[in-house]
Amino acid sequence: MRIESCGPRPTRSVHRPRVELFLRIRRHQRRADRFRFPLLTLPIIPKEIAMTTLSLATVRRESRFAQRRIATHIRQYAKPTFWAEISPDANTGLNNITPALLQEFNAMLESLQSECVASSHGAQQDAIRYAVIKSADEEYFSLGGDLSYFRHCIERGDAAGLHAYSKQCLDLMYAFNSLISEHIHTVALVQGRALGGGFEISLSADCIVAEEHSTFAFPEIMFGLFPCTGAMGLLTNYVPAKQAERMMTENRIYTAKELQDMGIVDIVCKTGEGERAVEAYIANHAKRTNARLKIQASRHRVAPIDYNEGLRVVNDWVELATKLSKDELRTLDMLIMMQQSSGKTNAARAA
Repeated sequence: MRIESCGPRPTRSVHRPRVELFLRIRRHQRRADRFRFPLLTLPIIPKEIAMTTLSLATVRRESRFAQRRIATHIRQYAKPTFWAEISPDANTGLNNITPALLQEFNAMLESLQSECVASSHGAQQDAIRYAVIKSADEEYFSLGGDLSYFRHCIERGDAAGLHAYSKQCLDLMYAFNSLISEHIHTVALVQGRALGGGFEISLSADCIVAEEHSTFAFPEIMFGLFPCTGAMGLLTNYVPAKQAERMMTENRIYTAKELQDMGIVDIVCKTGEGERAVEAYIANHAKRTNARLKIQASRHRVAPIDYNEGLRVVNDWVELATKLSKDELRTLDMLIMMQQSSGKTNAARAA
């Protein structure tokens, strides 16, 4: 089955997010002079979640993590398919990558990996062979990193907190990209904006399905940083290193169609048809699942994520984050204010 890709709809301006961003930054410049970073209240991680992982039997009953952001269930497509849907933070209304979400995400992947190992010892007909990640947010696949947490750590001089956060991001990318690659084909369904770490999460999947209005960017360079796990190791699986460097430093917004032309996005579909496109893709892929998974595992062995290089990037990112200039911190503060405003709007809409 061939899945036709669709070009971007002419009624939407792909440059609108960038225009809105600069207009809103200009509007907030005077307010930023008076801004003082607020004390951050971090969500409490339940002990049973922090210390243990959930069994996939619980996931199979379509249950949610208690007071958590990831809802999981199994869909019976051509092969059993694990779905994970990430919701915005209930307190802030932001669909960003918080320390709590990282713990939850890594616990989920650890459980999924355990299920893969267990099912490999027998030919189970109901063994999970596909995993899909998507967002419940209408506008964002992910805002990326938790800027408020970054600023809070910088304010306190908490390099250890920044390092722990960045390393958990690296562990997440590595697990999603490599540890389950022999048993599961992963799909990122992008239905909106994928920024920073959200872009990285999509890159760590084996397949990216994006609705035509979706956009992708690495905005970290605006405040003097770069993606906290580097992104270089993921991008260079698709494009030359020099081009990957430009993508990380030019603060450019890419459309789904542009990334498809670069070989990064696999399928572009019409807005609202993402889940049907994923189902059709899996139906075609499942015709030769075993052979495709072996070839996929070979690809990951030939072009793996260099975990040691990732650790060096983590150290570089922490060092740079603790030395941001006043102008860079001011820009970061403005972006935090804009995110907080957007989060309040989302929370009000969800209420």
